[in-house]
Amino acid sequence: MKTNSRRKCTCLHRTVWHSFQREQLLGGKLQRHQLILLAKMRNWRGALVSTSAPALPPSSSPSASTTQLRKMGNIKSATSLAFLPFLTCFSSLSNSTRNKPKFVFDKIDDALKLFDRMVLCYPRPSVVEFNKLVGAVARMKNYDSAVSLCKRMELEGIRNGVATLNILINCFCRLGVLSFGFSTLGKMFKLGIEPDVITFNTLINGLCVQGKFAESVTVFNEMVRDGYQPDLITYGTLVNGLCKIGKTAEAIRLLKKMEQGGFQPNAVVYNTVIGSLCKDRFITEAFNLFFEMNDKDILPDVFTYSSLIQAMCDSQKWEEVKILLSEMGARGIKLDVCTFCILVDAFSKEGMVSDAQKLIEEMIKQGIEPDIFIYNALIDGYCLRGEMDEARKVFDLIINKGYVPNVFSYSIMINGYCKARMVDEAVKLFHKMSDRGLTPNTVTYNTLIMGMSQVGRLCTAHELFEEMVACGQVPDVMTYSILLDGLCKHRHIHKALELFRAIQRSGFQLNIVHYTVLIDGMIRAGHITGAKELFSGLAMKGLRPSVHTYNIMINGLCKAGAPNEAYELFKTMEEDDCLPDDGCFNTMIRGFLQNNDMSRARQLIDQMVDNGFSADASTSAMVLDLLLSDGKDKSTYGRVETCEEITGADVK
Repeated sequence: MKTNSRRKCTCLHRTVWHSFQREQLLGGKLQRHQLILLAKMRNWRGALVSTSAPALPPSSSPSASTTQLRKMGNIKSATSLAFLPFLTCFSSLSNSTRNKPKFVFDKIDDALKLFDRMVLCYPRPSVVEFNKLVGAVARMKNYDSAVSLCKRMELEGIRNGVATLNILINCFCRLGVLSFGFSTLGKMFKLGIEPDVITFNTLINGLCVQGKFAESVTVFNEMVRDGYQPDLITYGTLVNGLCKIGKTAEAIRLLKKMEQGGFQPNAVVYNTVIGSLCKDRFITEAFNLFFEMNDKDILPDVFTYSSLIQAMCDSQKWEEVKILLSEMGARGIKLDVCTFCILVDAFSKEGMVSDAQKLIEEMIKQGIEPDIFIYNALIDGYCLRGEMDEARKVFDLIINKGYVPNVFSYSIMINGYCKARMVDEAVKLFHKMSDRGLTPNTVTYNTLIMGMSQVGRLCTAHELFEEMVACGQVPDVMTYSILLDGLCKHRHIHKALELFRAIQRSGFQLNIVHYTVLIDGMIRAGHITGAKELFSGLAMKGLRPSVHTYNIMINGLCKAGAPNEAYELFKTMEEDDCLPDDGCFNTMIRGFLQNNDMSRARQLIDQMVDNGFSADASTSAMVLDLLLSDGKDKSTYGRVETCEEITGADVK
């Protein structure tokens, strides 16, 4: 029976080994059947030991918590997290049992020479010493050299152990050839070497780095199922990966499973989940985890507070921002450059550039040098206010300080000049980019093309487009929208149609934005029939009109003297699961008033107010004029209180 069992295991070894070799040659991604074979193959070593670490549960979305935020009240929503590069850092998740490296080299040649001397020594150093040397080479990020040394160890007859093969797997993962890493795992089984938790941690991390998070979860589940006990690094890596793909609910459940398995999540793991919750706008849940950290005596750090401050800034909760900053000060936690950047960016976007400037001055007093991102945020703040002279002063200041403005810096300035209709200054700055060795990207070209289109310099806009393509920059959805809009706004509808057809022939996938721009242009040019044909053909192209598309068509039909047709289109919006907004109501009401259909205008006024919408300035003025002229009966326009609501005037 034992002989048959061994023979069966040997065949299984060969099957899996050949499977991994095919994976190595084809370079394909990890397949499920390979992991199943691995699980089966491990059975030959004996019965699997039970483990307290459970497999990941199935996915589900996080439910809204009913818990009220302590101190800050219930925050229902927040805008998305825009700038938190520190949340993905897991460098502090280190294994305390690892020894400090013995070998440190300034040059790779020194390491290779020492390896040659060690091979020639008699007696030879142990495999442990060779592993330390190869590990040092890997830490120098000379992964190719480390792989070569591992191969030489094998050729020299130096016995491979789990530590050697772990180093080799890590090098393959760092080089982006995961298939080679899994082939090495197969080799471990072939040689009868038991993989350890470091082996699986390395593979899981390699999968996460390449964005293969689903496969990393599969490896984790197989690892647990086969009796291997995950450690803090395993959990931390997986939590990070799950958060990156938006599966925050699974990350939270894994957080709880860590504690059940006897592992206490540290601040880094909590920070990752809190940051992901803030990004997904589950602010209440983020604060609940924050309070949980405090209850468990896990001290929050600057990363924790930065995530929450970013969320509060995005939702304009300035009092809460002050409370968080005050707590940081009380705990002796100093703001870092990322926290300052969040605050400067938030203040600048709100137009509070003087406060943003004071923050930068405070940074410098504290010995923290502002980086280019902080100065970019300040420049953007001045540009949003139209203060281009101040924006240029900051731009010149960073150059004088020795900073090198990046493409984003120039794009912000060019956008500011274009919005201020100072396109000649924008062009000068655009040319300076090339002089400084910077290549304008698609966003930079789009910004300048839009600026030229807005001032009617369509030929220059077209030349910029041709230059953009010639320089290898790929036009995107925004590029074509800008070009079409420029032609339509300046009544070059025939050229817009030619461009539209040319884009179709190129194979570029036009979306509802492009069709909406063209429909608007045709209506402006008086081609209502062509606009109707284009609109009616959207469904055949698999496109659904947006609220903006409907609004444009309704407005066009009303101006063309077809309010009944416009109203029929208005009523179909709800059927198409596209509810009218305040713009659609105002457009339709004005259409009825312009065509003297007071009865339906009255009905829509009542409906608009009941839906919580209000009239815009044009509708209010039109209703008020009609109420006050010719002594008309107010009841013609609906409830007196409704008229007062939408006009703000006393009409009693």
